[in-house]
Amino acid sequence: MRQIVRSHQALLPVLSLFLAPFLAFGCGEPADDPGTAAGEEASMDEAELERRAREIHESVLTIDTHDDIPYNFATPEVDPLNADRQVNLEKMRAGGLDVGFFIVYVGQTERTPENYEAAKQGAITKFEAIHRMANEMYPEQIGLAHTADDAERIHAEGRLVAAIGIENGYVIGTDLSLLERYHELGARYITLAHNGNNDIADSAQPNFAFGDTPEENGGISAFGEEVIAEMNRLGIMVDVSHISKAASLEAMELSEAPVIASHSGAHAVNAHPRNMDDEQLYALRENGGVIQAVALGAFVKSPPEEQQAEVTALRESIGFTSFSQMTDEQRVAFREGMAEIRSRYPAVDVADFVDHIDHAVNLIGIDYVGISSDFDGGGGIEGWSDASETLNVTIELVRRGYSEDEIRQLWGGNTLRIWRAAEEVAADLQQSGG
Repeated sequence: MRQIVRSHQALLPVLSLFLAPFLAFGCGEPADDPGTAAGEEASMDEAELERRAREIHESVLTIDTHDDIPYNFATPEVDPLNADRQVNLEKMRAGGLDVGFFIVYVGQTERTPENYEAAKQGAITKFEAIHRMANEMYPEQIGLAHTADDAERIHAEGRLVAAIGIENGYVIGTDLSLLERYHELGARYITLAHNGNNDIADSAQPNFAFGDTPEENGGISAFGEEVIAEMNRLGIMVDVSHISKAASLEAMELSEAPVIASHSGAHAVNAHPRNMDDEQLYALRENGGVIQAVALGAFVKSPPEEQQAEVTALRESIGFTSFSQMTDEQRVAFREGMAEIRSRYPAVDVADFVDHIDHAVNLIGIDYVGISSDFDGGGGIEGWSDASETLNVTIELVRRGYSEDEIRQLWGGNTLRIWRAAEEVAADLQQSGG
C-alpha cells in the first residue's frame, strides 16, 4: 500500500465555536520571495490544488456521521436554518456538507426506573425535533433519510440530507422493544454506551461517580448481546465509539452486520482512551466496518497539562455538564473562556486531523475509513471549525495525494456501504425469521 506523506502546510485559520484544548501543528517552510518565478509557481500550484479540491468536493457525496443537537432544536430558540451553531442548513450549504447524522444523545445517569423513563423521553424529544426540522420547518431544503437509497435520492433532488443516530444505548434502559420504536422514528445507528457503563456495554471512560468499574460487563453484557442481535434484525448499525476496547472487540464478533465507529480517532496517533488502537482497527477491517475519524481536538492531539487544567477550571466555573444541555449563558461564557485560553495556546488544525485518516488508511485500507466532526458536541478544529469550512478537509486530502475515488469513499461511500450492509442483513434475518 502506498504511504501517504504528511503535509505541514496550515489551512485557513478560523476559531472553533467549541474548540476543545489542543496543541498546534507547525506551519511549513515559508515560500520563496513572491516576486520570483519560483514563488509565483508555488502560488499557482496552491491555487490549482484548491481548484481541484473544490471540483472533487462538489462531485462527491459528503457525509458527517456525528452532529449533536440540543433539546430545544428546531424551535424559535434554535432555528436549524441559521442558529449560532456549528451545524445549520446555511453552513451545510456553504461548506458543501451534504449529509449530517443528527444525534439523539442523552447523557448517562444512575440506572433507575425513573432515569430510564427520563432518558426515553429525552430521546423522543430529540427525534421529534429532527422530524420537525425536515418535515415541517424546511422540507424544501432538507429531507430525512431512512435508507441509504433515500440519502442518495434526496441529495439528487438538490436537498440536504438528515439521518439519525443515537448516542448512548442508555435510552432503551432494559426495554428491548424500544429498539423497534426508535428504528421506526429513523434511528440508523446506536452508540452502545457513552461516558459511563450502561446495561449494554462497558464504556471506554467509566463514570466512577455512579459506581462504575472498568470491567462491569466484561465488555458486552448478556442483555447487550440481545441488543446487538435485535439491531441486526432491524437494520440499525452497531456503533462501537465510546465503548471499552473489550466491548468493541466483542461487538465486532457478535454483530452479523459490519459495525461503525461513528466518531473515533487513532490511538497510535494520540493515545486518548476514546481512540481505537491498532488491534481494534485490524478487527474492524476483519468485520468489514468503518472508523469515522473525528475532528475533536482532544482526540486528535493531547493538550499540555496546564491547558487541560485551565479548561477544567473553566467548565467548573460555568457549571458545565454537557454540550447538549448548556444554557445560552453558559454557551457564551464557555465560548469566550475557550477563546481566551486558545489565545495563549496553539490549536489543532486540519492537517493534524488528517493524520488520523492517514494512519487508518495506511494500516487497514481506504475501504474502512470515513469522516466525522462531532460538531456541537465538542468537535471543531482550526480550519474545520464548523460545517461552512468542510471543503478544507478535502483540500488537505488532495494535498496528501488522495485520488477522487478515494476521497469519495472517505467522505461517504464507505458509510453508505455499511448502511446498505445493515439493511441487507436485516432483510435476510427477517426473511429467515431470525
